[in-house]
Amino acid sequence: MAPDPLWQVWIDTGGTFTDCLARDPAGRLHRAKVLSSSALRGVVVEGIDARRVRVREEWGGPEGLVRGFAFRVLGAEAGVPVAEYDPREGVVHLREPFPGPVAPGAAFEVRSPEEAPVLAARLVTGTPADAPLPPLAMRLATTRGTNALLERRGAPTALFITRGFGDLLRIGTQQRPDLFALRVERPAPLYRETVEVPERLAADGSVLDPLDAEALASVAARLLDRGVRVAAVALMHSFRDPRHEHALRDLLLRAGFEAVSCSSDAAPFIRLLPRAETAVVDAYLGPVIGGYLEGVRSALGGGRLHVMTSAGGLVRPEGFRAKDSLLSGPAGGVVGAALSGRRSGFGRVVAFDMGGTSTDVARWEGDFEYVWEHEVGGAHLVAPALAIESVAAGGGSVCTLDAQGLRVGPESAGASPGPACYGAGGPLTLTDVNLLLGRLDPARFGIPVDPVPAAAALDALRAAVRERMGEEAGREALLAGLLEIADERMADAIRGISLRRGYDPVEHALVAFGGAGGQHACGVAERLGIRTILVPADAGLLSALGIGHALLERFVERQVLRPLEEVEDEVPRWMEEMAAEAVAAVASEGVPEGESVVRRRIAGVRYAGQDAVLTVEWNPRRPLREAFEERYQALYGHRPERRPVELESLRVIASTREEDPALPPLPEPFEARPEGSARAWLGGAWREAPVFDRARLEPGARLAGPALVVERH
Repeated sequence: MAPDPLWQVWIDTGGTFTDCLARDPAGRLHRAKVLSSSALRGVVVEGIDARRVRVREEWGGPEGLVRGFAFRVLGAEAGVPVAEYDPREGVVHLREPFPGPVAPGAAFEVRSPEEAPVLAARLVTGTPADAPLPPLAMRLATTRGTNALLERRGAPTALFITRGFGDLLRIGTQQRPDLFALRVERPAPLYRETVEVPERLAADGSVLDPLDAEALASVAARLLDRGVRVAAVALMHSFRDPRHEHALRDLLLRAGFEAVSCSSDAAPFIRLLPRAETAVVDAYLGPVIGGYLEGVRSALGGGRLHVMTSAGGLVRPEGFRAKDSLLSGPAGGVVGAALSGRRSGFGRVVAFDMGGTSTDVARWEGDFEYVWEHEVGGAHLVAPALAIESVAAGGGSVCTLDAQGLRVGPESAGASPGPACYGAGGPLTLTDVNLLLGRLDPARFGIPVDPVPAAAALDALRAAVRERMGEEAGREALLAGLLEIADERMADAIRGISLRRGYDPVEHALVAFGGAGGQHACGVAERLGIRTILVPADAGLLSALGIGHALLERFVERQVLRPLEEVEDEVPRWMEEMAAEAVAAVASEGVPEGESVVRRRIAGVRYAGQDAVLTVEWNPRRPLREAFEERYQALYGHRPERRPVELESLRVIASTREEDPALPPLPEPFEARPEGSARAWLGGAWREAPVFDRARLEPGARLAGPALVVERH
């Protein structure tokens, strides 16, 4: 295959780190890992004078990379712009005197004014800060929308909803988050204003009350005066006929609204509540995501940009909706885990992605498992996504003591201040726990880590335990207990995507990746009975690798809601119509004819009178009822007799063709020789464990544990 004239840059922006893999025009791979706060860190060697600081760093960028960045010693409030930095000298020249002394050994950071993906692209391509990036094609996954949702930093939004339903989203499903709480604290809604619209469609889509859109012109003007320029429109039964929603959207845009999200476009399915919630999230996060992508795209110049969706496919920014962004980073990891499993000959894998903020797990068996509704940050979304279970346990998860006892997460130290060992005043986290137990090598961590503040944070927790329990907690026992808590929480997440859906995790290989996945993979696998763990190369950057190998894809969905026996003869025609639409959508990305394929045809089926839907693959040579009842039996252990079946929905997925990786021949095994040894807490005791460098292990190398295998990132 001829080399691509463009750089191929694949980036996953997580809550703590931004991971980047890139292939240059000659086909060579380049790697970078930066903080998602757009910062690079190092250690001060000496303060030469008020404007010059000698430093030690490992980011390895070109001369001029950090020109104009803000230099700041961790813990200090303000930063000073960098005038120049020559990596060969290791001396940072500042544009103005640094306020206060700069002590040797202090951790520092230089922060870029550009987004973290742009900083990562500059690192891998060797581009200075004031020079344009080379021609490149970037594939990007981001948590920007997820973070904005969790932190409630979206755009001021108005909800336009059918008259009489103004409080629908406040009422919700009336499910109590805590069954026994005497006082239920409900989060505030995402929208700022509610407008009840005088209109009504019947359940069959016919008009009961016509829409007088012009009567709402004064309301629109008043909202604009209040600074509300984004709207979500959710009207009764608009999934049957969207004309009222579209007429209202057109009026609002003419009035001066910047963006309007219609529920009939965002989620064209029955049930007003989740449809309205989806439209609100889409509108609320739209300006955040749009501004972020525009900032990245402007830095690329004429380069191409594709964005990862929650369903594991790629789309252009023009076709990307905020509602499809919330699981884009974890989806990249699932794609990378599936690729690693296929390359290693495993047909069933559990993806175990442990990063800095959370752990995401998913199951893969030949193709991906999807969900059509999911919840993120308390918001219910009707949008296709990979079936990913997330738990707030990552390297940055805070280890603390509360009324129930020791706890790991859900709070995270994030990229700033980060774990205590980062030296920026952060709390005790799982990263600190692994460092203090000898499972991390500070010299190989990539950014400066110091066990001294980590030990101080541990002592503070021990003091809290002593005060609460009245007895001393052993140092190692406390650290090991925190690891046990984290491992059990992550193992339970894997049970959620396997055992609770009718699959045995024992029959799968565990693909461990993410910055912290390898540190906990053995403990998690032991709890589940999994016998095989696969740690792929570049495990700390596997989400970026998955993004690089993701497919361009499109979904076409249709609500049916008819008895199966009435419509089964119509299904083949509907599937062909939907397949043609999906293939045309993929072709609109510039995919040559013949390079796109209909990858999945899925039917949503349920027994009449039930709410829950099971999805089964549609095969024209097999009755849908037979496939549905077989899946129902496998999941629930029984099947009702002679009960009518309803076809709820149809979905078609078209994508570019997937390459089938060739399996390499099995090498002859041989005993690996360690690089040295390190003292680590393993198996309930301190041991002098052999240390192996992953980069120097040849195919076929075999070793016996307990041991440490170390790898960059």
